[in-house]
Amino acid sequence: MTYKQIYKTGNNFDDILMISDGEYLTGLSFVDSKDVTKYTTDCSEKDLIVFRETIKWLDIYFSGKSPEFTPKYKLTNLTPFRQAVIDVLKTIKFGEVLTYKDIANKLVKNKSLKGISAQAVGGAVGWNPICIIIPCHRVIGSDGCLTGYSGGIKNKFLLLTLEKNDMHKYFIPKKGTSL
Repeated sequence: MTYKQIYKTGNNFDDILMISDGEYLTGLSFVDSKDVTKYTTDCSEKDLIVFRETIKWLDIYFSGKSPEFTPKYKLTNLTPFRQAVIDVLKTIKFGEVLTYKDIANKLVKNKSLKGISAQAVGGAVGWNPICIIIPCHRVIGSDGCLTGYSGGIKNKFLLLTLEKNDMHKYFIPKKGTSL
């Protein structure tokens, strides 16, 4: 059985859809994002322990602090490449960013692989079903472009601002380019 609950974010962010299999968080996505289509949303609403843990985590995060725990989550349909990218994403600390190219370079160095493109990394980052907790919003273009966030560029900008990044270093791409 699949369950859902909506987290009300406030502060100009879109609300967040939480999805669970009853024990683990299996999806976390902004409700008006491209990501939301990854999930079955015609599931039952239920108060679950994992939702309460996720709400506590999100409350701490949206208060501008880095939570010191992680709700139980489960990722399915992981390829070895996606797992490697997720592993790098989990190392990006609150208030820091990496570029898609940085991640590709780390994978080449750590896995002795050749020829990983930033675009391939972007595909794996975009696959991430657990936004914010697995911090795909902390990945930017090499030129400082806030690109490639299926949770919405507005939310990406607000998340990075919340984490006290110097937003003068970054820019939002023009419509029709990287959005």
